[in-house]
Amino acid sequence: MALKKIKPTTPGQRHKIIVTNDDITSSKPEKSLVCGYGKSGGRNNQGKMTMRYIGGGHKRLYRFVDFKRDKDGIPAVVKTIEYDPNRSSRIALVYYADGEKRYILAPQGLKVGQTIMSGKGAAPEVGNTLLLAEVPFGTLIHNIELRPGQGAKMVRSAGAYAQLMSRDDKYAIIKMPSGEMRMILQACRATVGIVSNPEHNLEVGGKAGRNRWLGRRPRNRGVVMNPVDHPMGGGEGRQSGGHPRSRKGIPAKGYKTRAPKKQSSKYIVERRKK
Repeated sequence: MALKKIKPTTPGQRHKIIVTNDDITSSKPEKSLVCGYGKSGGRNNQGKMTMRYIGGGHKRLYRFVDFKRDKDGIPAVVKTIEYDPNRSSRIALVYYADGEKRYILAPQGLKVGQTIMSGKGAAPEVGNTLLLAEVPFGTLIHNIELRPGQGAKMVRSAGAYAQLMSRDDKYAIIKMPSGEMRMILQACRATVGIVSNPEHNLEVGGKAGRNRWLGRRPRNRGVVMNPVDHPMGGGEGRQSGGHPRSRKGIPAKGYKTRAPKKQSSKYIVERRKK
């Protein structure tokens, strides 16, 4: 995979930078693993807009991705690496030895024809899912569970990875992508490797229409509103007034919004770096 800068043949192409799709081997998803995917347009069940800046966008099919990786001891062969419009990383279609097909998050370096395993005794190789109790120290991992059997909740976006630093009693200490050090039960699972498509954050759309394709409507700034609409609105001329804050008055730029007595705080060994 590499970045591709488009020639400036039109104003929309001038600043466009995209990721080449060299790694994608199939353009059609597996029919048994997809379903229709409706859009809300930011409206609730009464038709009222409750989230701004959402609407439009290209039609999508939802791919059922296996975040649990709970078929233990059964080898699976990677058949295709595919694009998924619902996430930033690539997904891989795998065929298990018992005939079942599943989608998984594709790690960087996973190839078609490669065999992967999950569960106790699996080798710590790219694409294999292990219990944190069996992952060697210093291994780069992704797709991490927070509770045993729940399915992966953390480190799933393109190019993301965490690192197993040490173990303490029944907990493994993981260094998260943010730099936070966190305790997670050793009975939880994680997949070895880095999530695919690491250049995703370097893409440049080049034009406003590309955001509309993704279902993102134009976002207007608080300082251009009237005082009745936003705490930072109003003023004569182009005055940018007040301290940066949300529409509800919650300050941005350094104001801590995490609940001080949050139950999960006891699992955080070291906070992320500012």
